[in-house]
Amino acid sequence: MAVTTKTRPGTTEIRPFSVDIPQADLDDLRRRIKATRWPDKETVDDQSQGVPLATIQAVARYWEKEYDWRNIEARLNALPQFMTTIDGVDIHFIHVRSKHEDALPLIVTHGWPGSVIEQMKIIEPLTDPTSHGANASDAFHLVIPSLPGHGFSGKPTESGWNPQKIATAWVELMKRLGYTRFVAQGGDWGAVVVDQLGVQAPPELLGIHTNMPGAVPPEIDNLFQGDTTGANNAMGSLPAGLSDDEMRAATELDYVWKHVAYALMMATRPQTLTALADSPVGLASFLLDHDAKSLALIAKVFEGAKAGLTRDDILDNISLYWLTNTAVSASRLYAENKLSFFAAKGVNVPVAVSVFPDELYEAPQSWAEQAYPNLIYFNKLDTGGHFAAWEQPKVFSEELRTAFRSLR
Repeated sequence: MAVTTKTRPGTTEIRPFSVDIPQADLDDLRRRIKATRWPDKETVDDQSQGVPLATIQAVARYWEKEYDWRNIEARLNALPQFMTTIDGVDIHFIHVRSKHEDALPLIVTHGWPGSVIEQMKIIEPLTDPTSHGANASDAFHLVIPSLPGHGFSGKPTESGWNPQKIATAWVELMKRLGYTRFVAQGGDWGAVVVDQLGVQAPPELLGIHTNMPGAVPPEIDNLFQGDTTGANNAMGSLPAGLSDDEMRAATELDYVWKHVAYALMMATRPQTLTALADSPVGLASFLLDHDAKSLALIAKVFEGAKAGLTRDDILDNISLYWLTNTAVSASRLYAENKLSFFAAKGVNVPVAVSVFPDELYEAPQSWAEQAYPNLIYFNKLDTGGHFAAWEQPKVFSEELRTAFRSLR
């Protein structure tokens, strides 16, 4: 493993952290990419069999010959990074305080296959709003942690690090930083974590924002979870009287649950994914196949299109997984989790929801109002997908400013 940290059980100290990947690890990465043994081309003309051979070969060519990890390493090291130990696990985080002292503390949580790299584009707009067309009253003090088992955080050696425990750890982290009141934001796993913060409702928490709301009525969510093969005809068993927005969301959920083989594998057999720790190109292919819309966007980027992300954006994140050897440890969160990704969970704190059109499903306002009885903000956007902060940082930053304004 390229990066190691020393766990210090029982301590609450916050230690400065910087990234320094050995050159030998970068040389080894290029050697492994060059030595990739390729599979046959897919037998279809679309992405229905997974990541097309042409796409992953384009990723590998750029990764081997042009990509430079040192650029993102320098950008990370230009930020205030820290490490602290919570319940025996080192937690890495970025902590950027605004120059505006009355800024609102905000903790932002990434998901899979993401990392803190996803949130780097929103740091300046949120902490320094006056330089980005907004008001000083919209400023945030920003905390961006790496999930346990992900990125530079430590890898749990015992089971139990589920979203509920992570939510509890985030409260401890914010208290250690001296924050007696804060708000929280999350997408993907981060959305599940902030929902759990909302369920736990610690007194320091003012409210949450999610861009992947847990808003699906449980009876509908159960239909789709029980029909990953299509044999049970979930769509034919939906309750009568759904609105057009609700039917569209149901159709999207039906598709999602029929294309989550990667999640089912991580949830049931994470340790079997040894190949992801041995082949960088195999890891890249697995990480790229998160959802159809994101894969389509990434394929366009490696064909030369400008589409929200750059080739370096994508390889910064994949390289982080490779260089920290966290493919398997990150997968274990799926095995630890016993919660539904999308179902309502009983959150009563103030909640703000932003719905991006290329998210896994577009949550209808009617479902959000049922799931979150204290819904303070709901907005449907015209652009953006699952990795909204990464793809559309300007829009995403504007959403957070507006969403949390009433809680200041």
